[in-house]
Amino acid sequence: MAFSMGGSSSMSEINVTPMIDILLVLLIIFMVIVPVTPKGLDALVPQPPKNPQQQQQQNDRTIVVQVVYRAGQAPLYKINEVDVNHSELQQKLTEIYANRAERVMFVKGDDDVEFRYIADVIDIGKAANVDHIGLMTPKIQEGE
Repeated sequence: MAFSMGGSSSMSEINVTPMIDILLVLLIIFMVIVPVTPKGLDALVPQPPKNPQQQQQQNDRTIVVQVVYRAGQAPLYKINEVDVNHSELQQKLTEIYANRAERVMFVKGDDDVEFRYIADVIDIGKAANVDHIGLMTPKIQEGE
């Protein structure tokens, strides 16, 4: 498309090259960013100790909150095999983790316990400033 203005002829066209350069740069940026985004959940699994002396030390610092099923009633809560009322659970966990550098807690629930009780314990753990919360599952036995 040409139009004349006062005897000189000039062409008026859109320069597409800078636009393609911008699109290619954006495409490369998005291709680099997408694989970096994390996917899935972080799972913590307690590892068995390598020697018996380490077993005793690990038992002293490992906190396991157990949710025990009771038919027709609210579940029973235990912290390392010690019975705890639901109303005292957050206070006890806050006291336990007040002076700890390693803030890891494991939650173990019976098979018949509804997941909402497990989720409640996880929420209480987060409120007690626990950094990492892992779920303990039953050990899969060979031959099943």
